[in-house]
Amino acid sequence: MFDARGGVDVAVPAATPLISLIEEATGATDTVALLRLSKAGIDVVETAITPRSRAVGRALGDIRLPEGTVVATIVRDGQPTVPDPAVRLRAGDELLLVSHSATEHEIHAAFQ
Repeated sequence: MFDARGGVDVAVPAATPLISLIEEATGATDTVALLRLSKAGIDVVETAITPRSRAVGRALGDIRLPEGTVVATIVRDGQPTVPDPAVRLRAGDELLLVSHSATEHEIHAAFQ
């Protein structure tokens, strides 16, 4: 039904986003792959800063990100903000990252 003729470059299994949402809602994981943009070759990944994260209180600029990964936004108190290297991360912050090479595990390891 959805193919290149309709402008769809890659099929996404319907279960994949649902599984990610269930894992996030149940607290099974703090880092979830949200989207794969195959033409651009990038993934959009979300990670949550929990009270037990080693990133709590650290400046964003002090976090060593996997190569080819950038923080797109920090969502704090429901509001997206421009990521600034001086911003100190807090428990409850959610970060959206864009990467062309890092895995969920590598992103998780950088913050947790």
